[in-house]
Amino acid sequence: MRLLALIFAVFFPVCAPAGAIRLKDLVDFDGVRGNDLIGYGLVVGLNGTGDGLRNAPFTEEIMSNILERLGVNVTGEEFRPKNVAAVFVTASLPPFARVGSQIDVTVSAIGDSKSLLGGTLIMTPLNAADGQIYAVAQGTVLAGGAVAEGEAASVVRGVPTAGVIPAGARIEREIDFELGSLTQLRLALREPDFTTASRIEAAVNREFDRPVALMRDSGTVELNIAATQAFSTAHAISRIENTLVEPERKARVVVDQRSGTIVMGDDVQISRVAVSQGNLTLRVEEAPIAVQPNPFAQGQTVVVPRTIAGIEEEEGTGLAEVPDSTTLSEVVAGLNALGVSPRDMIDILKTIKAAGALHAEFVVR
Repeated sequence: MRLLALIFAVFFPVCAPAGAIRLKDLVDFDGVRGNDLIGYGLVVGLNGTGDGLRNAPFTEEIMSNILERLGVNVTGEEFRPKNVAAVFVTASLPPFARVGSQIDVTVSAIGDSKSLLGGTLIMTPLNAADGQIYAVAQGTVLAGGAVAEGEAASVVRGVPTAGVIPAGARIEREIDFELGSLTQLRLALREPDFTTASRIEAAVNREFDRPVALMRDSGTVELNIAATQAFSTAHAISRIENTLVEPERKARVVVDQRSGTIVMGDDVQISRVAVSQGNLTLRVEEAPIAVQPNPFAQGQTVVVPRTIAGIEEEEGTGLAEVPDSTTLSEVVAGLNALGVSPRDMIDILKTIKAAGALHAEFVVR
Protein backbone atom coordinates (compact mmCIF):
# COMPACT_ATOMS: atom_id res chain seq x y z
CA MET A 1 0.00 0.00 0.00
CA ARG A 2 2.84 2.41 0.80
CA LEU A 3 4.40 1.73 -2.62
CA LEU A 4 1.10 2.47 -4.36
CA ALA A 5 0.67 5.65 -2.31
CA LEU A 6 4.21 6.76 -3.23
CA ILE A 7 3.60 6.11 -6.95
CA PHE A 8 0.32 8.04 -6.78
CA ALA A 9 2.01 11.00 -5.01
CA VAL A 10 4.77 11.13 -7.65
CA PHE A 11 2.60 10.90 -10.76
CA PHE A 12 -0.53 12.61 -9.40
CA PRO A 13 0.68 15.27 -6.95
CA VAL A 14 -1.90 16.97 -4.78
CA CYS A 15 -2.11 20.62 -5.74
CA ALA A 16 -2.67 23.23 -3.05
CA PRO A 17 -5.93 25.21 -3.24
CA ALA A 18 -5.80 28.33 -5.39
CA GLY A 19 -6.16 30.65 -2.39
CA ALA A 20 -3.99 28.65 0.03
CA ILE A 21 -2.00 30.67 2.58
CA ARG A 22 0.78 29.56 4.89
CA LEU A 23 -0.35 28.92 8.44
CA LYS A 24 2.23 31.38 9.83
CA ASP A 25 0.49 34.17 7.88
CA LEU A 26 -2.94 33.29 9.31
CA VAL A 27 -2.29 32.78 13.02
CA ASP A 28 -0.23 34.03 15.94
CA PHE A 29 1.41 31.42 18.16
CA ASP A 30 0.71 31.73 21.87
CA GLY A 31 3.66 33.37 23.65
CA VAL A 32 5.54 34.28 20.44
CA ARG A 33 5.07 38.04 20.63
CA GLY A 34 6.97 41.27 21.03
CA ASN A 35 6.87 43.84 23.84
CA ASP A 36 6.75 47.62 23.56
CA LEU A 37 9.43 49.76 25.19
CA ILE A 38 9.49 53.49 25.91
CA GLY A 39 12.00 55.94 27.34
CA TYR A 40 12.48 59.64 27.92
CA GLY A 41 15.80 61.13 26.83
CA LEU A 42 17.71 64.05 25.39
CA VAL A 43 19.05 64.75 21.89
CA VAL A 44 22.10 67.02 21.78
CA GLY A 45 24.24 68.56 19.07
CA LEU A 46 21.43 70.31 17.20
CA ASN A 47 22.21 73.33 15.07
CA GLY A 48 20.13 75.87 16.98
CA THR A 49 16.88 73.92 16.40
CA GLY A 50 16.42 72.58 19.92
CA ASP A 51 13.74 73.30 22.52
CA GLY A 52 13.08 76.77 23.81
CA LEU A 53 13.64 76.16 27.51
CA ARG A 54 11.03 78.71 28.54
CA ASN A 55 8.38 76.71 26.67
CA ALA A 56 9.82 73.29 27.59
CA PRO A 57 11.10 73.44 31.21
CA PHE A 58 11.33 69.63 31.38
CA THR A 59 14.25 69.81 28.95
CA GLU A 60 16.23 71.94 31.39
CA GLU A 61 15.34 69.59 34.24
CA ILE A 62 16.56 66.42 32.54
CA MET A 63 19.67 68.19 31.27
CA SER A 64 20.50 69.30 34.83
CA ASN A 65 20.01 65.74 36.12
CA ILE A 66 22.32 64.29 33.47
CA LEU A 67 25.05 66.85 34.13
CA GLU A 68 24.86 66.26 37.88
CA ARG A 69 25.18 62.49 37.36
CA LEU A 70 28.33 63.23 35.36
CA GLY A 71 29.74 65.28 38.22
CA VAL A 72 28.92 68.77 36.92
CA ASN A 73 27.25 71.02 39.50
CA VAL A 74 24.72 73.31 37.83
CA THR A 75 22.64 74.21 40.88
CA GLY A 76 21.51 77.83 40.65
CA GLU A 77 23.04 78.27 37.22
CA GLU A 78 21.07 79.66 34.29
CA PHE A 79 21.73 78.18 30.87
CA ARG A 80 19.68 78.52 27.73
CA PRO A 81 21.28 76.27 25.11
CA LYS A 82 19.52 75.94 21.74
CA ASN A 83 21.09 72.66 20.73
CA VAL A 84 19.20 70.20 22.99
CA ALA A 85 15.72 68.68 22.67
CA ALA A 86 13.65 66.40 24.91
CA VAL A 87 12.41 63.28 23.11
CA PHE A 88 10.41 60.12 23.61
CA VAL A 89 12.24 56.97 22.50
CA THR A 90 10.14 53.95 21.51
CA ALA A 91 11.08 50.44 20.40
CA SER A 92 9.70 46.93 20.12
CA LEU A 93 11.45 44.08 21.90
CA PRO A 94 11.15 41.06 19.55
CA PRO A 95 10.30 37.61 20.90
CA PHE A 96 13.20 35.55 22.25
CA ALA A 97 15.58 38.53 22.07
CA ARG A 98 18.79 37.84 23.98
CA VAL A 99 21.05 40.07 26.06
CA GLY A 100 23.50 41.94 23.86
CA SER A 101 21.28 41.97 20.76
CA GLN A 102 20.52 45.31 19.14
CA ILE A 103 17.15 46.69 18.02
CA ASP A 104 15.97 49.78 16.14
CA VAL A 105 14.49 52.74 18.00
CA THR A 106 12.28 55.67 17.02
CA VAL A 107 12.98 59.15 18.41
CA SER A 108 10.23 61.82 18.54
CA ALA A 109 10.48 65.38 19.87
CA ILE A 110 8.00 66.34 22.59
CA GLY A 111 8.92 70.02 23.00
CA ASP A 112 9.00 72.88 20.50
CA SER A 113 12.15 71.72 18.75
CA LYS A 114 12.12 72.54 15.02
CA SER A 115 14.36 69.70 13.86
CA LEU A 116 16.35 66.70 15.13
CA LEU A 117 18.63 66.66 12.09
CA GLY A 118 22.24 66.00 13.04
CA GLY A 119 21.43 65.32 16.70
CA THR A 120 22.74 62.56 18.94
CA LEU A 121 20.62 60.71 21.45
CA ILE A 122 22.48 60.28 24.73
CA MET A 123 22.11 57.15 26.87
CA THR A 124 18.40 56.53 27.45
CA PRO A 125 16.97 53.55 29.39
CA LEU A 126 13.90 51.90 27.83
CA ASN A 127 11.19 50.53 30.12
CA ALA A 128 8.42 48.01 29.51
CA ALA A 129 4.91 48.04 30.98
CA ASP A 130 6.19 46.41 34.18
CA GLY A 131 8.53 49.36 34.83
CA GLN A 132 11.70 47.31 34.36
CA ILE A 133 14.56 48.45 32.08
CA TYR A 134 15.04 46.05 29.18
CA ALA A 135 17.28 48.06 26.83
CA VAL A 136 19.44 51.17 26.63
CA ALA A 137 19.43 53.43 23.55
CA GLN A 138 22.08 55.79 22.22
CA GLY A 139 23.29 56.97 18.82
CA THR A 140 22.95 59.43 15.96
CA VAL A 141 19.38 60.29 14.94
CA LEU A 142 18.49 59.87 11.26
CA ALA A 143 15.63 62.33 10.73
CA GLY A 144 13.53 62.13 7.59
CA GLY A 145 12.89 65.75 6.75
CA ALA A 146 14.40 69.13 5.96
CA VAL A 147 13.83 72.71 7.12
CA ALA A 148 14.76 75.93 5.33
CA GLU A 149 13.84 79.34 6.67
CA GLY A 150 14.63 83.00 6.24
CA GLU A 151 13.58 86.31 7.74
CA ALA A 152 10.00 86.25 6.45
CA ALA A 153 9.31 82.70 5.27
CA SER A 154 10.15 79.08 5.96
CA VAL A 155 9.52 75.73 4.30
CA VAL A 156 9.39 72.26 5.85
CA ARG A 157 9.57 69.01 3.91
CA GLY A 158 8.84 65.72 5.66
CA VAL A 159 8.88 65.40 9.45
CA PRO A 160 12.25 66.60 10.78
CA THR A 161 11.07 66.32 14.42
CA ALA A 162 11.06 62.50 14.31
CA GLY A 163 13.74 60.02 13.28
CA VAL A 164 15.17 56.56 13.80
CA ILE A 165 18.40 55.03 15.06
CA PRO A 166 19.07 51.69 13.33
CA ALA A 167 20.35 49.16 15.89
CA GLY A 168 20.33 52.06 18.34
CA ALA A 169 19.40 50.11 21.49
CA ARG A 170 21.17 47.22 23.17
CA ILE A 171 19.13 44.66 25.10
CA GLU A 172 20.09 44.40 28.77
CA ARG A 173 17.32 42.11 30.10
CA GLU A 174 15.47 39.13 28.62
CA ILE A 175 11.76 38.32 28.85
CA ASP A 176 11.14 35.51 31.31
CA PHE A 177 9.34 33.03 29.01
CA GLU A 178 10.26 29.43 28.25
CA LEU A 179 8.55 28.13 25.11
CA GLY A 180 9.75 24.57 25.68
CA SER A 181 7.81 24.30 28.95
CA LEU A 182 4.43 24.54 27.20
CA THR A 183 2.33 21.39 26.93
CA GLN A 184 -0.51 23.08 25.05
CA LEU A 185 -0.01 25.72 22.35
CA ARG A 186 -2.82 27.96 21.16
CA LEU A 187 -3.00 29.22 17.60
CA ALA A 188 -4.83 32.57 17.54
CA LEU A 189 -6.44 33.42 14.20
CA ARG A 190 -5.85 36.99 13.05
CA GLU A 191 -9.25 36.94 11.29
CA PRO A 192 -11.51 34.77 13.47
CA ASP A 193 -13.73 32.45 11.42
CA PHE A 194 -15.19 29.03 12.25
CA THR A 195 -14.61 27.62 8.77
CA THR A 196 -10.98 28.74 8.68
CA ALA A 197 -10.37 27.37 12.18
CA SER A 198 -11.86 24.03 11.15
CA ARG A 199 -9.61 23.87 8.08
CA ILE A 200 -6.54 24.67 10.22
CA GLU A 201 -7.48 21.87 12.62
CA ALA A 202 -7.82 19.40 9.75
CA ALA A 203 -4.56 20.53 8.09
CA VAL A 204 -2.52 20.21 11.32
CA ASN A 205 -3.98 16.77 12.11
CA ARG A 206 -3.22 15.68 8.56
CA GLU A 207 0.38 16.90 8.91
CA PHE A 208 1.00 14.78 12.05
CA ASP A 209 -1.30 11.95 10.89
CA ARG A 210 -3.02 11.92 14.28
CA PRO A 211 -5.52 14.13 16.20
CA VAL A 212 -3.24 16.68 17.84
CA ALA A 213 -5.22 19.89 17.10
CA LEU A 214 -8.65 20.88 18.39
CA MET A 215 -10.71 23.92 17.41
CA ARG A 216 -11.85 25.70 20.57
CA ASP A 217 -13.73 28.59 18.95
CA SER A 218 -13.66 30.76 15.82
CA GLY A 219 -10.38 32.37 16.87
CA THR A 220 -8.48 29.58 18.64
CA VAL A 221 -7.07 26.19 17.66
CA GLU A 222 -5.31 24.30 20.45
CA LEU A 223 -2.29 22.11 19.72
CA ASN A 224 -1.34 19.24 22.04
CA ILE A 225 2.47 19.32 22.05
CA ALA A 226 2.88 15.93 23.76
CA ALA A 227 0.69 14.21 21.14
CA THR A 228 2.79 15.57 18.28
CA GLN A 229 5.77 13.45 19.43
CA ALA A 230 8.05 16.31 18.37
CA PHE A 231 11.42 16.90 20.01
CA SER A 232 10.22 20.27 21.40
CA THR A 233 7.56 22.93 21.03
CA ALA A 234 9.79 24.80 18.60
CA HIS A 235 10.09 21.69 16.40
CA ALA A 236 6.31 21.29 16.39
CA ILE A 237 5.84 24.92 15.31
CA SER A 238 8.46 24.66 12.57
CA ARG A 239 6.65 21.62 11.20
CA ILE A 240 3.23 23.24 10.87
CA GLU A 241 3.98 26.93 10.18
CA ASN A 242 4.38 26.36 6.42
CA THR A 243 1.25 24.20 6.13
CA LEU A 244 -1.05 25.60 3.44
CA VAL A 245 -4.63 26.44 4.42
CA GLU A 246 -7.28 28.19 2.34
CA PRO A 247 -8.94 30.82 4.60
CA GLU A 248 -12.61 31.63 4.36
CA ARG A 249 -13.19 35.32 3.74
CA LYS A 250 -16.16 37.39 4.80
CA ALA A 251 -18.02 39.37 2.18
CA ARG A 252 -16.83 42.91 2.87
CA VAL A 253 -16.93 46.31 1.16
CA VAL A 254 -14.53 49.03 2.35
CA VAL A 255 -14.92 52.62 1.15
CA ASP A 256 -12.82 55.70 1.87
CA GLN A 257 -14.94 58.83 1.51
CA ARG A 258 -11.95 61.18 1.55
CA SER A 259 -10.23 59.64 -1.47
CA GLY A 260 -13.23 57.99 -3.11
CA THR A 261 -11.62 54.54 -2.95
CA ILE A 262 -13.79 51.41 -3.05
CA VAL A 263 -12.37 47.96 -2.25
CA MET A 264 -14.49 44.81 -2.36
CA GLY A 265 -14.24 41.04 -2.62
CA ASP A 266 -15.53 38.98 -5.50
CA ASP A 267 -18.08 37.20 -3.27
CA VAL A 268 -20.24 40.24 -2.46
CA GLN A 269 -23.80 39.66 -3.69
CA ILE A 270 -26.65 42.12 -4.32
CA SER A 271 -30.33 41.18 -4.27
CA ARG A 272 -32.93 42.49 -6.70
CA VAL A 273 -33.09 46.27 -6.28
CA ALA A 274 -33.81 49.40 -8.35
CA VAL A 275 -31.40 52.35 -8.26
CA SER A 276 -31.99 55.96 -9.30
CA GLN A 277 -29.37 58.67 -8.89
CA GLY A 278 -29.22 62.34 -9.82
CA ASN A 279 -27.91 65.70 -8.59
CA LEU A 280 -29.67 68.95 -7.74
CA THR A 281 -27.84 72.28 -7.98
CA LEU A 282 -29.31 75.30 -6.16
CA ARG A 283 -28.13 78.69 -7.44
CA VAL A 284 -28.84 82.02 -5.73
CA GLU A 285 -27.40 85.21 -7.24
CA GLU A 286 -27.77 88.77 -5.95
CA ALA A 287 -27.85 91.54 -8.62
CA PRO A 288 -29.06 94.79 -6.97
CA ILE A 289 -29.99 97.83 -9.14
CA ALA A 290 -29.28 101.45 -8.19
CA VAL A 291 -32.22 103.81 -9.09
CA GLN A 292 -31.40 107.52 -9.28
CA PRO A 293 -33.83 110.48 -9.53
CA ASN A 294 -34.17 112.42 -12.78
CA PRO A 295 -31.81 115.36 -13.42
CA PHE A 296 -32.70 118.54 -11.46
CA ALA A 297 -35.38 116.58 -9.56
CA GLN A 298 -35.50 116.21 -5.82
CA GLY A 299 -34.98 112.76 -4.42
CA GLN A 300 -32.39 110.21 -3.30
CA THR A 301 -30.61 107.32 -4.92
CA VAL A 302 -32.24 104.04 -3.92
CA VAL A 303 -30.78 100.54 -4.24
CA VAL A 304 -33.44 98.09 -5.39
CA PRO A 305 -32.60 94.44 -4.49
CA ARG A 306 -32.82 91.85 -7.22
CA THR A 307 -32.27 88.12 -6.63
CA ILE A 308 -31.96 85.44 -9.29
CA ALA A 309 -32.69 81.97 -7.92
CA GLY A 310 -32.91 78.68 -9.74
CA ILE A 311 -32.60 74.94 -9.39
CA GLU A 312 -30.84 72.83 -11.97
CA GLU A 313 -31.13 69.07 -12.07
CA GLU A 314 -28.35 67.16 -13.74
CA GLU A 315 -29.13 64.06 -15.69
CA GLY A 316 -28.61 61.06 -13.47
CA THR A 317 -28.38 57.38 -14.16
CA GLY A 318 -32.15 57.06 -14.28
CA LEU A 319 -33.98 54.12 -12.74
CA ALA A 320 -31.85 51.02 -13.15
CA GLU A 321 -32.94 47.61 -11.98
CA VAL A 322 -30.40 45.15 -10.62
CA PRO A 323 -31.43 41.49 -10.98
CA ASP A 324 -30.95 38.79 -8.35
CA SER A 325 -27.55 37.12 -7.72
CA THR A 326 -25.60 40.02 -9.17
CA THR A 327 -22.08 40.54 -7.88
CA LEU A 328 -21.07 43.96 -6.65
CA SER A 329 -18.21 44.08 -9.14
CA GLU A 330 -20.76 43.85 -11.97
CA VAL A 331 -22.80 46.68 -10.48
CA VAL A 332 -19.72 48.89 -10.06
CA ALA A 333 -18.67 48.15 -13.64
CA GLY A 334 -22.11 49.21 -14.85
CA LEU A 335 -22.02 52.43 -12.82
CA ASN A 336 -18.55 53.21 -14.19
CA ALA A 337 -19.89 52.75 -17.72
CA LEU A 338 -22.60 55.32 -16.93
CA GLY A 339 -19.98 57.85 -15.79
CA VAL A 340 -20.91 57.88 -12.10
CA SER A 341 -18.23 59.54 -9.96
CA PRO A 342 -16.63 57.56 -7.12
CA ARG A 343 -18.25 59.71 -4.43
CA ASP A 344 -21.70 59.28 -5.97
CA MET A 345 -20.98 55.56 -6.24
CA ILE A 346 -20.24 55.41 -2.52
CA ASP A 347 -23.58 57.12 -1.79
CA ILE A 348 -25.36 54.58 -4.03
CA LEU A 349 -23.69 51.65 -2.24
CA LYS A 350 -24.60 53.08 1.17
CA THR A 351 -28.22 53.40 0.07
CA ILE A 352 -28.26 49.84 -1.31
CA LYS A 353 -26.88 48.62 2.02
CA ALA A 354 -29.54 50.60 3.92
CA ALA A 355 -32.19 48.99 1.72
CA GLY A 356 -30.96 45.55 2.80
CA ALA A 357 -29.94 44.48 -0.70
CA LEU A 358 -26.15 44.51 -0.18
CA HIS A 359 -25.19 41.26 1.55
CA ALA A 360 -21.78 42.13 2.95
CA GLU A 361 -20.09 43.95 5.80
CA PHE A 362 -19.96 47.63 4.84
CA VAL A 363 -16.97 49.52 6.30
CA VAL A 364 -16.73 53.30 5.85
CA ARG A 365 -13.46 55.05 6.67
